[in-house]
Amino acid sequence: MSGSDVTREGVQGARPGRDAPVGASAGRRRRRRGRGRGEQPMVPEARFSSYYGKPILNKPTWKALDIAGYLYLGGLAGASSLLAAGGHATGRTGLARAAKLGAASAITLSLGALVHDLGRPARFVNMLRVFKPTSPMSMGSWLLAGYAPLTMAAAAADVVGRYRLVGAGATAGAAVLGPAVATYTAVLLADTAVPSWHEGYRELPFVFAGSAAGAAAGLALACAPVAQMGPARRMAVLGAALETAAFQRMKRGMGLSAEPFEQGRAYRLLRAAESLTAGGAALAACAGLRPGRALAVTAGAALLTGSAALRFGVFHAGVASAEDPKYTVVPQRERLRTGTG
Repeated sequence: MSGSDVTREGVQGARPGRDAPVGASAGRRRRRRGRGRGEQPMVPEARFSSYYGKPILNKPTWKALDIAGYLYLGGLAGASSLLAAGGHATGRTGLARAAKLGAASAITLSLGALVHDLGRPARFVNMLRVFKPTSPMSMGSWLLAGYAPLTMAAAAADVVGRYRLVGAGATAGAAVLGPAVATYTAVLLADTAVPSWHEGYRELPFVFAGSAAGAAAGLALACAPVAQMGPARRMAVLGAALETAAFQRMKRGMGLSAEPFEQGRAYRLLRAAESLTAGGAALAACAGLRPGRALAVTAGAALLTGSAALRFGVFHAGVASAEDPKYTVVPQRERLRTGTG
C-alpha cells in the first residue's frame, strides 16, 4: 500500500516520495506562523490503492432482496417448525396448522430467493453433488433438501386431514431440523472473509436464533386462534430477549468491525429492528393479559417486520465492511501487534 496507510480513522495521508524536500529545511514546518511563505508539498496527496486498483476484498455480489430475504425466510421456517411440533403435541391444532403452513410457505419462498440469486435451479442441484461437512454451503444445501419436503408433507397432511401418521412423522422431523435451518445461515455468513460477519462468528447464530423465534411467534400471533397463542407469546418474549442480548454482546466483542452496524442504512434498519422487536414482544406479553385479535395481530406484524429488518441490517453492514479497507487491515495489524493472530 504505497504512499498511504489504513488506520481506525480510515485511509490516512502519505509517505514522502522521491520528490519530497530534503535537507535541513525538511524538518521545519511548511508554513511558519505569521508569515505568508513556506515550503509547498512537492508531491500530491496520496490516496489508498491496492494492486491494479483492486479492493482488498471483493464485496459480496449477492442481491440484497434475494439473500437477506433468504436469511429471513429460512429463520422463520425453522422456528415455525418447532412451534408446529409443540402445538401438535399439546393438542393446539389451530396453532400447529398455522405454524406448519407458515414453515412450508416460508421455506418455499426462501428456496425461490436463493435460486433466483443463483440464476437457475440447476446451480442449486449441482451443490448436492458434493457432501462436505467442513463447508457450511454444502451442509446447508443438504439441510434444505431434507427439510423442505418434510415441511410440505406436514402441512399437506394437516390440510387434507389424512395420513396422520405420516404428517406426525414429518412434523417431528421438521422440528428436529428446524433449529439448524434457522441458524446455519449465520455460520454461512461468518465463514466468509467479510469483516463484520466473520468477527461475529461466536454470537451471530444466537442472534439469528432469537430473530427466527420472534418471526415465528409473530406469524403465529397473527394467524393462530387467540385461545391457543400461549406458546407463541412466550416464544416472542424469549426470542426478543435472546436476539437483543446476543447482538449487544456480539458488537462489544467485535472491536472496529462493529462500526458498520452503527452507520448508514444498516444502522437505520437495526434501530428499527430493535424497536419493532421490543415493541412486538411487549405487545405479545400484554396480549396474554388482555386477549384480543387486534392486539395479537399488531404484535405479530411488529415481530415479523423487526426480524426482517435485522436480517437486512446485518446484510448491509457486511457489505459496507467489505468496501472499506480499514475493517480488514486494522484488525489484522492489531492481532499481529498483540500476538493473537
